[in-house]
Amino acid sequence: MEIMETRERIVEIVKVKGPVLPVQISKEIGSDILMASAHLAELTASNRLKISTIKVGGSPLYYLPGQEAMLQKFVGNMNDKEKKAFDLLNQNKILRDVEQEPVIRVALREIKDFAIPLNVTHNNSREIFWKWYLTSNEEAEQLIKEKLEILETPIEKKIEQETIKKQGVLQKIEEKPIQQVQKQIKEKITRKYKPREKEDNFLKEIIKFFEKNKINIINSEIIKRNSEIDFIVEIPSVVGNLQYYCKARNKKRINDSDLSQAYVKGQLKRLPVIVISPGELSAKAQEMIGKELSNLTFKKI
Repeated sequence: MEIMETRERIVEIVKVKGPVLPVQISKEIGSDILMASAHLAELTASNRLKISTIKVGGSPLYYLPGQEAMLQKFVGNMNDKEKKAFDLLNQNKILRDVEQEPVIRVALREIKDFAIPLNVTHNNSREIFWKWYLTSNEEAEQLIKEKLEILETPIEKKIEQETIKKQGVLQKIEEKPIQQVQKQIKEKITRKYKPREKEDNFLKEIIKFFEKNKINIINSEIIKRNSEIDFIVEIPSVVGNLQYYCKARNKKRINDSDLSQAYVKGQLKRLPVIVISPGELSAKAQEMIGKELSNLTFKKI
């Protein structure tokens, strides 16, 4: 009975104060922080309280359903990239994932309290939009439709102009699918009798580099033969083997976009990143390493 009374008291405290930390609850109920945390965990498990992703001094906040807007008081605890993503989403209410800078795409996935992912299927392709957490689903749907219609307008105008331009357009439109089918059949036949591809010399070069540096391969995926390969590797260090996401690119010049894409993948896998290539870094790529792209290392082979 005493435990239930304590938990009811905690709910009342949160109702008055808004989002709270375990240390605040421990002081209010006259208990140690471990006991306070246990009570908060039970209230969260029973869905009476919610827990934040944002942390204050390493601890999450506990709040009641309906107090989500009050979390904005704690955005000062975000890092610069997360704050930038927060402001951008707050201003626009909807963001299209593919249109954002790589660092913003990573940050949006970190600020889960404020950024709600929406999977949208359009023209037989699926993509992610981000919704501001206080935006209604109806408003979000309207904003997404408007954005997609804006993108489609030039295409629709072009088709309309071409239709008006010539009288024989209908015949062209009818013939096009036949031409496409003939092309597909031709490609299929060509592929069927295509000679066996040569060995992946780039992969052999990478494996040789790994063996020389005592790097263990945990997993690998050839993205494009002789051009691009993804690895999960273990690299020896003074504190033991460390796991990395490794992007291998067979390019003469590695630009900032190459590094950004690798950085995003590494962040999603929650692993530090190493990019290896026989090529040189562009000037902009050199500037990004150690500044915007922390936990990323480049190695020329």
